[in-house]
Amino acid sequence: MLVLSRKTDESIMIGGNIEIVVLGVEGETVKLGIRAPKDVEIFRKELYMNIQASNREAASSLLAINDVVQLLKQNRSDK
Repeated sequence: MLVLSRKTDESIMIGGNIEIVVLGVEGETVKLGIRAPKDVEIFRKELYMNIQASNREAASSLLAINDVVQLLKQNRSDK
């Protein structure tokens, strides 16, 4: 992990097209601004983790549906 110290209105660059700007610090809260291309998705980590969990759940459900489809196909061919 890279650890940097920045002051208000200072920034860091990620690659050549993502800029993270420190907008302000209030107590233990840091306000960040992010400049990035529109095609770059940006999420708070807790939301990202929820999305990943939902995707895993949907994928496992899809596998179960595919199993049912295969069973139905087998039953047709057995008749």
